[in-house]
Amino acid sequence: MKPLHVLLLALTICYNATSAQSKALVLQTDFGLKDGAVSAMKGVAFGVSNDLKIFDLTHEIPAYNIWEAAYRLEQTAPYWPAGTVFVSVVDPGVGSERKSVVLQTNSGHYFVTPDNGTLTLIARHLGIKAVREIDEKRNRLPGSSASYTFHGRDVYAYTGARLAAGVIPFDSVGPALPNAVVNIPYQQAEFREGTIYGNIPILDIQYGNVWTNIDAATLAKLNLKYSDQLNIRILHNKKLVFAGVMPYVTTFAAVKEGLPLAYQNSLMNLSFAINYGNFAAQHKVASGPEWTVEVKSNR
Repeated sequence: MKPLHVLLLALTICYNATSAQSKALVLQTDFGLKDGAVSAMKGVAFGVSNDLKIFDLTHEIPAYNIWEAAYRLEQTAPYWPAGTVFVSVVDPGVGSERKSVVLQTNSGHYFVTPDNGTLTLIARHLGIKAVREIDEKRNRLPGSSASYTFHGRDVYAYTGARLAAGVIPFDSVGPALPNAVVNIPYQQAEFREGTIYGNIPILDIQYGNVWTNIDAATLAKLNLKYSDQLNIRILHNKKLVFAGVMPYVTTFAAVKEGLPLAYQNSLMNLSFAINYGNFAAQHKVASGPEWTVEVKSNR
């Protein structure tokens, strides 16, 4: 082989190993920050490469709440550059038969997590390019084989750091799996016979606003104009929790204090609020896959 060909081959191998990585590692857990768990994960990551750029998505996911972990990934990942590696550890099944995986999306992002439903929304909205199961014989913190309850440190942070730093290419994570992940059932946004159906994936926690997954394109099927009145029904496990009428407006100040409104939030999804009030608390509304909404125009 000619020297130039050898050089090109070496450059190609190097490119394939590192080009998809941005050296950005984003961590999400339900650990909180009261103890050293998150710090231990970061220490493991820096032990792989001190060139890594490590960021926190959140460590305040409610304990065991896989659904909220799924939502927070969907909420934030699209704003990060391709090649970013996310490590999400909300793992009530740690030590069980659930798989430890890395998902590569069509957008070029990587998600290192237990395959327990955490990838439900990311897989749907960013697409699945490939899924690999983590081979713990190669991708596990050395000396941690006797530890069974902290895979966030020993498996996920370690593997995510190796991937983000370009120490390993995606192909070296482990064996390929079918292009599918564990899904949490929920009501996707859809328009049927004059009514839009959707889900309440999350609350705007600080203010008690109710965020739905009804996107602008689906909402447009009602042919609304600002100030039109909407009939809203909110159900939990198909049991009616709230029914009311409110105007569709651009911002909170469009209604008087204490009055309800419908608006598009920062993700351009339909949401409900009370101006200077807490809609969720006042009407005992929460969020999750079992919460649904029905929206009709009152014209």
